[in-house]
Amino acid sequence: MKLVECVPNFSEGKRPEVVEEIVGTMTAVDGVSLLDREMDADHNRAVVTIIGEPEAVLEGAFRGIEKARELIDLTKHEGEHPRMGATDVCPFVPVKDVTMDECVELAQKLGKRVGEDLEIPVFLYEEAATRSDRKNLAKVRKGQFEGLSKEIGSNPDKEPDFGPNRIHPTAGAIAIGARPFLVAY
Repeated sequence: MKLVECVPNFSEGKRPEVVEEIVGTMTAVDGVSLLDREMDADHNRAVVTIIGEPEAVLEGAFRGIEKARELIDLTKHEGEHPRMGATDVCPFVPVKDVTMDECVELAQKLGKRVGEDLEIPVFLYEEAATRSDRKNLAKVRKGQFEGLSKEIGSNPDKEPDFGPNRIHPTAGAIAIGARPFLVAY
């Protein structure tokens, strides 16, 4: 059995009911299990970790991003953590019998679907980056929602990999990628 982990970060850390609804949407997908969920009110951010077979996790991630687009409005968001999207970042991590290249493919598939179906601009990062200047998440996210609102569509360096060449009015933009395990503290 192949296992992949996905760790979407949502720009919501003050309303547990919103995070619960997003998590519920993700874990409603058959084969997706919740490993962890953390909320931080000061940063106004939630980090969710799901695991399962690649296609199930891909579907769970898409549904979480879709629900976040519906429930989180970045024009009303304040917090200490840099952010550019309702779902700010969504990395895939190989766990068992899954290669990094397979995680890159998952990131590309999810990015295409998010860009087309949800009309959210997508920047591929880390191992999935299509450009060397997009490997580093901090560089991708530079300017945050407010700065990217002005740059996407006018600065060729901020043209997304997928989706419209304009910021989503409430959900912003998203970085989707593939990376090894990360320990943050």
